[in-house]
Amino acid sequence: EAVSLQDEYSQLVVEYLISEAAAGRTPNPDIMCNSRIKFGAFLDKVGRHFAAVASGHYARSTVPTPSCAMVLDTRATRSAQDRSAAYATAMVAAHGDASKTSVLRERELEARVGQDGSGVASAELPAPAQLLMSADPHKDQTYFLSQLRQDQLERVLFPIGHLPKSEVRALAEELQLPNRQRKDSQGICFLGQLNYDDFLRDHLGERPGPVFEFETKQVIGTHRGLWFHTVGQRRGLVPVLTNAFAAKGPWYVVKKDVENNALHVSREYTAADKSRNAFNANSLNWLSGNPPAADGEQIPLQVKVRHGAQMHDALVTVHEGGARVGVQLSSRDKGLAPGQFAAFYDGDVC
Repeated sequence: EAVSLQDEYSQLVVEYLISEAAAGRTPNPDIMCNSRIKFGAFLDKVGRHFAAVASGHYARSTVPTPSCAMVLDTRATRSAQDRSAAYATAMVAAHGDASKTSVLRERELEARVGQDGSGVASAELPAPAQLLMSADPHKDQTYFLSQLRQDQLERVLFPIGHLPKSEVRALAEELQLPNRQRKDSQGICFLGQLNYDDFLRDHLGERPGPVFEFETKQVIGTHRGLWFHTVGQRRGLVPVLTNAFAAKGPWYVVKKDVENNALHVSREYTAADKSRNAFNANSLNWLSGNPPAADGEQIPLQVKVRHGAQMHDALVTVHEGGARVGVQLSSRDKGLAPGQFAAFYDGDVC
């Protein structure tokens, strides 16, 4: 069965992206796709028929393995026929021939058993469910899953999350899966081959404004719309600068002034006046259901502000019952922009 979620995707993800971009923020539609579509609208439509949903995301969880689950493709644009095979490596068979997944199934179960041979019974698992980083830090996708609710997380399986990507590739070859040579997916899932700037231009048009050099406040160019730029950006700035300044780069975006429709750039991105080592975050989604500390309390955590292996050590101060936090990083980040998501970690636990 192919379940169409095009309308839900347009309303819950695409409209979010356009709204955030128009407001001058940096959206992350992949995070919203997971929480609102793959483990939101999809579970709402078919969840009553299955105990859980298995996904090919590189992540782990403490949720016990149920007796049956449905395969979920982590790319939204594949055909129904391709979807059925794309994540055979993540399949947990409820019935029928499971021979092609038996090897992975055994290894998944082995990963849930400690080195001393002791099993992890469901009754012993911590409550609530926890989201854990994958065994492959470079492919870890917990950042993209950080907006899942507890009721979603407790019904999700990540059968390949305990494996490094190289081993998944080797298993795909061993099992002769039809998608074994498929390249890693990159970019925003629903755009495909469409250029992101072209997508924004189609929906938001252009709104030219001045480009200022951050240090001198001198006008050195004209941008075509703030939504085409994000803090930390280097590529794509030459066309918006006058010839006299374009050759003096590299230039970096350091600020977007939405009120005055102005873009601020600098050649001294690492200067002391651009600290990029502290920020405030609101609308927190604590996966456990509760913040890890009381109001005003400061706790040491690790934080990701984008997908990838890089993490910062940070001191996090809880405010307003966990609805807002202040974050002080131990090191400077390459670019902190309004609208970005921050995912907090205590060791492997997201």
